[in-house]
Order: sequence, then structure tokens, then C-alpha cells
Amino acid sequence: MKTIAFTLNGRPQRITVDEHRQLLWVLRTDLGLTGTKYGCGEGFCGACTVVVDGRAVRACSTPMRAVDGRHVTTVEGLQNEGLHPVQQAFIDHEAFQCGFCTPGMLMAAYALIGESPTPSQERIVSHLDRNLCRCGAHTRILAAVQSAVATHRGGRS
Repeated sequence: MKTIAFTLNGRPQRITVDEHRQLLWVLRTDLGLTGTKYGCGEGFCGACTVVVDGRAVRACSTPMRAVDGRHVTTVEGLQNEGLHPVQQAFIDHEAFQCGFCTPGMLMAAYALIGESPTPSQERIVSHLDRNLCRCGAHTRILAAVQSAVATHRGGRS
């Protein structure tokens, strides 16, 4: 057991856990943040995507020791005063069906816009390629991310 100190959704957090325990389970079971989903458990599907120090990572394959001293943002942390532009774009473009992949897609898009405020469509596709949507909403998801990029840079979607 080790005390891990990190910033979670803008707030300092200290938790004593097995340092090898996966971030996903600490978020969901210990901290009650169930927006991050368990999908494949192997880091393949992207349902568990969170952002650590500005980069999209798979919470199911991230041990707690890897977030010690870092900033972690979950889908719950996107909403500050109203919806984040990425969230609003997903609503506007109906970029979800069942919604299971949506938190991971939102976090991947959020990280991409943070890394590259004006990504090309090819970069968006490439970045989201590792996040699976089994309902087939990919076209609407891409439209939503493009809209969020336009909003982020002050353009119109």
C-alpha cells in the first residue's frame, strides 16, 4: 500500500492504495466516478480513456503509481460552468447512440484539442482510431469533434 497524491479534475487527491492497482478501478469503485467505463480491460477499446497531464491514456492499463504527482481529468471534470465545447458538440451532432463509448471519445477529443488546437480531419481520425464505437456513430463523432475544434478556435461550426 502506498499513498498516491495527484490532482483529480482540478482538486488535490490523496489515496492509499496498492500502487499496482489500475486507475480505472480506483476512479470507479474508490472515488465513485463512474463516467470512465470498463470495456475490454486490455487498453484496446478506449472506453476507459482519461487524460493525464494533457495526454489521453487508458485507465484500465494505467497503474496508480503512474499518476502519482500528476493531473488526471475524467469525463466528470470536463464540465466547469456548463458543458465543455466537446460535450456540447457531441449533443449537437447526436454523436452517440448507446453512449457507452462516449466518455472515452470525449476525453480523447479533449486531449487532441489540447495537444493540437487546429487538427486536420486526418489527425482527428487518426487520434480517435483507437476508440471503438460499436453502434457505428463514427461519422457523427468526427463531425462533433470538428465542430468542437471550430468552437475552440473561435470559428463557427
